[in-house]
Amino acid sequence: MPRVLTDERRDLVKAVGDFCRRECGTKEQRDQLTADGREPHNQKLYEKMAALGWLGIVVPEQYGGAGLGMAELCLFLEETAYGLAPVSGFATTVIAAAAYEKFGTESQRRLVLEGVVNGRVEAVSMSEPGAGSDVAALTCRAERTAGGYVVNGQKTWCSNAHFADHILLIARTSREETRHRGLTQFMVPTEAEGLVIRGIDTMGGREVNDLYFTDCFVPDAAVVGTPGQAWKQLMVGLNLERMILAALMLGTARRAFDDTVAYVRQREQFGRPIGSFQALKHRIADMATELECARLLVDDVASAIDAEPGRVFAREASMAKLKCTELAKHVALEGMQMLGGYGYATEYGMEALLRSTVVSTVYGGTSEIQRDIIGTSYGL
Repeated sequence: MPRVLTDERRDLVKAVGDFCRRECGTKEQRDQLTADGREPHNQKLYEKMAALGWLGIVVPEQYGGAGLGMAELCLFLEETAYGLAPVSGFATTVIAAAAYEKFGTESQRRLVLEGVVNGRVEAVSMSEPGAGSDVAALTCRAERTAGGYVVNGQKTWCSNAHFADHILLIARTSREETRHRGLTQFMVPTEAEGLVIRGIDTMGGREVNDLYFTDCFVPDAAVVGTPGQAWKQLMVGLNLERMILAALMLGTARRAFDDTVAYVRQREQFGRPIGSFQALKHRIADMATELECARLLVDDVASAIDAEPGRVFAREASMAKLKCTELAKHVALEGMQMLGGYGYATEYGMEALLRSTVVSTVYGGTSEIQRDIIGTSYGL
């Protein structure tokens, strides 16, 4: 189904697509940019995007951005994911930037948002060894002291901290009757004394990190928003995080689908292309239909968010995240099956798509958490 876009949005999609084909369109280019797939972010490529004005797509104009909405952001994310652009730092940067924009001081906003426009990376740290889906269980403490706070504890799974400028840290500043109270957000420079960042080796290469805080001092000026109210602040950002992940995985699913179709069209067995066999043809048809459903869902929710920016679309954003991440994993698995042995070969790239999609159903709130949110929204 043709996508109905405004001229401006169509131009954006075309420009991003052309850029990706030119800068990282071949496996040789991507290998060079990512150290043979071990580094999912290339800062030089990222700064080229900054020079074109794309990284500030949703940053307000007074900070040098374009001031556009969720619809444009999702299109940009989808196209960069489809083009396999190694710019993994962008997702966490946009999430963090939104928190500073909504709750930060003017000096925090200016420092971070202007940095985003110019190609700087930001990170967010919530998870701990004992607190993943249950964020309210976190124990990393920030204790009051003269002129600020002293942070002690461990965080984990912090994406992009090893090349970010700051970490938006969620730590416990007090114990309250309600578990979700007493959490505070802090802006912590990655070079802060008392902070050690240690990488975690994963299937996706060097992307996530453990953070160790030992008597790490942060001044009062580092508090983002109201002390003790981080949970409410985090809830405001849920639309954005889930829609970012949905758009990225929609683009990744499209890429896995197109690569699969290209292969089954040209691969011959028993005297004809394998895609002509009903067993594969029907699976392709089902995936194509599901991709259209996912695209329409993302487009519709993004438009709704732009129409009512102050409303929290918890149900709809969770649906988009759930649908796109589960579909991307399914399409990549089907692609690997249809490519046969070549699906496992790095030359064809399907194995890399599978690695990136499998984890998408875990980060940003697992599929089980998304289903629980959706179910609860119906009073269940």
